[in-house]
Amino acid sequence: MTEKFDAVDVIRTKRDGGQVPEDALRWMVDAYTRGYVSDAQMASFAMAVLLRGMARDEIRVMTDAMIRSGERMSFAGLGKTTVDKHSTGGVGDKITLPLAPLVASFGVAVPQLSGRGLGHTGGTLDKLESIPGWRAALSNDEMTAQLRDVGAVICAAGSGLAPADKKLYALRDVTGTVEAIPLIASSIMSKKIAEGTASLVLDVKFGSGAFMKDLDRARELARTMVELGTDSGVATTALLTDMNTPLGLAIGNANEVRESVEVLAGGGPADIVALTTALAREMLALAGQPDADVEAALADGRAMDAWRRMIRAQDGDPDAALPVPRETHTVTAPAAGVVTRMDALPFGVAAWRLGAGRARAQDPVIHAAGIDLLVKPGDRVAAGQPVFTLSADDPARFERALDALDDAWEIDPAGNPVPEAERAGALVRERITA
Repeated sequence: MTEKFDAVDVIRTKRDGGQVPEDALRWMVDAYTRGYVSDAQMASFAMAVLLRGMARDEIRVMTDAMIRSGERMSFAGLGKTTVDKHSTGGVGDKITLPLAPLVASFGVAVPQLSGRGLGHTGGTLDKLESIPGWRAALSNDEMTAQLRDVGAVICAAGSGLAPADKKLYALRDVTGTVEAIPLIASSIMSKKIAEGTASLVLDVKFGSGAFMKDLDRARELARTMVELGTDSGVATTALLTDMNTPLGLAIGNANEVRESVEVLAGGGPADIVALTTALAREMLALAGQPDADVEAALADGRAMDAWRRMIRAQDGDPDAALPVPRETHTVTAPAAGVVTRMDALPFGVAAWRLGAGRARAQDPVIHAAGIDLLVKPGDRVAAGQPVFTLSADDPARFERALDALDDAWEIDPAGNPVPEAERAGALVRERITA
């Protein structure tokens, strides 16, 4: 077979700041997926993209080429409107767990293909696997049947979706090109568009515990992804949300499931409730229900009923006891005052060191490990009052976790408390649409 293009020419075009022609860019993605273009050549191209960027049309073409590298699912025969949500990840971000059943309780189908944690950011599938019996792997037929019967499914993406992205993602991770916004956007959106949802809401986070530390960069990523969704016929909106402080009070796996169930029972931390309901309103608006009373669905038990059906459909027991840690260590306030800061990133790293996360994709997670915050920034504390509790199965892990938390939180003796509702209301910074 004679190849239509030369990888070196494509690399040079992007290296020199040019726009790669559509047919050459499609060839580059396909040839890399086939193994004709080497890892070294694609790494060079990815670095050129990081340094030179891509035009909107280039990003659209690259995303479409990645979609075409594998299967594309369709829910056209489902008889329900489909809407999905994607978060760029953070610390304590368990929003998918209460959100999917909440939206499904309005008769909308939520096909939530999720992933596992790596490093300081937790994985939705890891959290749900705290529930005895629950399974992440579903066939396409099982997924469709569950969407029809229950309305919500949270499961692992099949290997057939955007295999080009899977290969390129692993390469970016080891070549210093993860931060390239065109590559981040095409990676996320190729999988979401291939998944077949009719509409999509993006939760794009910024701050200490987010992938994008800077608000302007997060805004650029959000706009790029909204454009990609729109160009592909998927109605897409994005919320820019603050990830400088961990979400909720639980950081880990089993404890985040407990907190999610509290929200579904009509309680839970104000920030988790605020973000869950904000995203639910966005999703339901795209699904044609702009006036849906999402707070009522949490209060009257409809969302909880959908959660229990969703867990049972994937062989989990919603009434089973969740894992508990063998060892705990509580940190107390050294002085009275107002908590002014809890940096998300160090708390995420600490939870990871306790065993709640993984350093390598093949590592196991300890479902009972993690951190429970007992106060949040804006709360007043007394000297000696418990501030947070570390949980682990091995007490030897506490020392390194505490090292990560050195200078990660702060108390101001003269500070003024901030009402919880005010803090929760400040989570969503901007809304971005097409």
